[in-house]
Amino acid sequence: MTVDLPSPDAPLKLGTRGSPLALAQAHETRDRLMRAHDLPDEAFEIVVIKTTGDNRSLIDTDTPLKELGGKGLFTREIEQALLEGGIDIAIHSMKDMPVLQPEGLLLDCYLPREDVRDAFVSPGAATLKALPAGSLVGTSSLRRRAQVMAAYPHLKVVEFRGNVQTRLKKLEDGVAACTFLAMAGLNRLGCADVARAAIAPEEMLPAVAQGAIGIERRADDTRVAALLEPLHDRPTGERLAAERAFLAALDGSCETPIAGLAELDGGTLRLRGEILRPDGSEVLRDDRTAPVEDGAELGRAMAADLLAQAGPGFFDWRG
Repeated sequence: MTVDLPSPDAPLKLGTRGSPLALAQAHETRDRLMRAHDLPDEAFEIVVIKTTGDNRSLIDTDTPLKELGGKGLFTREIEQALLEGGIDIAIHSMKDMPVLQPEGLLLDCYLPREDVRDAFVSPGAATLKALPAGSLVGTSSLRRRAQVMAAYPHLKVVEFRGNVQTRLKKLEDGVAACTFLAMAGLNRLGCADVARAAIAPEEMLPAVAQGAIGIERRADDTRVAALLEPLHDRPTGERLAAERAFLAALDGSCETPIAGLAELDGGTLRLRGEILRPDGSEVLRDDRTAPVEDGAELGRAMAADLLAQAGPGFFDWRG
């Protein structure tokens, strides 16, 4: 099939948030499209769209995401621009993406996944274990908050929002003794040395889809579908199918502490899942394998079993 390629006169418009990490992901996507179709960078236009989640005043208040509207804070305006034709594709950090897309949009292209681990960032301590009792741990993630409170009840967790640069400045100002970032983001920004250590999944299971970039398009846009086809990384898609099915069956919002990680070994997929009470008082985990093609079914089954173990009241905070 002949694809109608973009050109400097009619560039493909890539929609993204304006943070340094979001722009790095947009440039990676553009560069992959350039190589796949042998096109100059002028054939692509990166369109920065400000989302509710980028509101400076909200970031400065350190208000929890769940009180501001959850994951849609980082996607709503971008998806609206996509639906209205202002952009041709939308580039997202997959861990920020709700499990359901608006009608008319499709998310079926994933770039090769980066490091899935969380990064421990601190100006003074080498590890979480090294922090003295009462130390302030800064995070805006319900998952990380609950995991810290479960494993290190002697530490105190405080709300801590912002992009990489904002959080590092807050650490310098003494707002907290440490925080967490995604290793994938640090790697993409070329500042992996910011991390004092990468935290193994066995110690802190990552967020569902952490480290993955997804590219969203209009469902009826066959031209864009053909342009994106060479970029899609099948192993990443297989892993995310299991993780996002697990998340969807549990909740799919920012209102519950949920962790999940799928890994491939040949034709076998291993899925680890975890649900926690927000205060870390209870943690339920599962770890099982299945053929790769059954990954989504495995995710749903694991979620159902964990919900059965949790029993009435475990998710009362969802309201």
